[in-house]
Amino acid sequence: MTSFATTKTLFHIPDGVIYLDGNSLGMLPKAALARAQTVIFDQWGQQLIKGWNESDWMHLPNRVANRVARLIGAPVGSVMMGDTLSIKVYQALAAALSLNPERRVIVSDSGNFPSDLYIADGLVRLLDKGYTLKVPQPDEVESLIDESVAVLMLTEVDYRTGRKHDMQRLTALAHAKGIITVWDLAHSAGAIPVHLLEAQADFAVGCTYKYLNGGPGAPAFIYVAPQHANKPWPALSGWMGHDAPFAFDLDYRPAQGVERMRVGTPPIIALAILDAALDAWEGVDMMEVRASSIQLSELFIREVEARCPSLTLASPRDATQRGSQVSFHFEHGYAAMQALIARGVIGDFRAPDIMRFGFTPLYIDESDVLQAVAVLEEVINKNLWDRPEYQKRAAVT
Repeated sequence: MTSFATTKTLFHIPDGVIYLDGNSLGMLPKAALARAQTVIFDQWGQQLIKGWNESDWMHLPNRVANRVARLIGAPVGSVMMGDTLSIKVYQALAAALSLNPERRVIVSDSGNFPSDLYIADGLVRLLDKGYTLKVPQPDEVESLIDESVAVLMLTEVDYRTGRKHDMQRLTALAHAKGIITVWDLAHSAGAIPVHLLEAQADFAVGCTYKYLNGGPGAPAFIYVAPQHANKPWPALSGWMGHDAPFAFDLDYRPAQGVERMRVGTPPIIALAILDAALDAWEGVDMMEVRASSIQLSELFIREVEARCPSLTLASPRDATQRGSQVSFHFEHGYAAMQALIARGVIGDFRAPDIMRFGFTPLYIDESDVLQAVAVLEEVINKNLWDRPEYQKRAAVT
């Protein structure tokens, strides 16, 4: 059985802070500090370029990828680390389109993260082959699944409201119409149980700086279903994705399997920190994480609705229909969130009026939730948000 009291001790929690923003950036694992020092001083500092062999930096992306694979229901050797999530979205979508060359429609939804849509639109323009990107409301996606669609590209959990798509159902419906699927797991990995192989997803991508606590800008991952691994020609044919990088061939020859989804030189320091962060997941049961997350979020919703009537729930009422976050509408949401942060309760804001709170059982417990609601009640009901210093918009909300 998972001991969340134990996992909480593995994180650096600043004094006086209740952190409900792990859905945007995870907390610092204590082990990350020691690992970073080892890699920077003992390996880079002492070994210099020998570190690629002596510390086996070359295969660090593979080792970390297999640890992530366990948390997303993927088999060993089907996930690759590196680059940013935007790069991985580009790779996955381009590969998916190449597997359905006779079709010209991409379906996503308006709840998808804008970056995913930007990338899809950019790829459509670059290819210039008559592709159309359709962006319906999330609850209208199913009505667009037909034989004209090449790729269904969805984020499993909506970044604003936490609304969760049914991956298994939508993937099955897509496959019945000959559609390739791409799933973005940015708000799923480490938050909810994910079963990529069981759901028969074709491609998936995700970041590691949220619930996996890899640190700001931590490397992203890409999953390629085993049956597709050797089919797509990589849209980004990078040196590290070559079958023999150190042969220095002038012509590209893709590596076998998911290795071909490597692009450039792996970010060794960032990967090492992520590797240390993943230690916190050893022995953790994702079903127990999910149960605790629901318990905490349900408590939060009950208390907020009882004590802050001016806030309106933006997330699905049914806990099984949302991820590990809860959002509330409030007209003065930005200012209210700044007032909360000033008092040690950290969440975040998403335009136009959403106050967003994440629930990460590895380091958040019931006591934290109740304390956070008490502060929120004071901020909202006493109009503490209505001060000039809370009105000024920062670069990051």
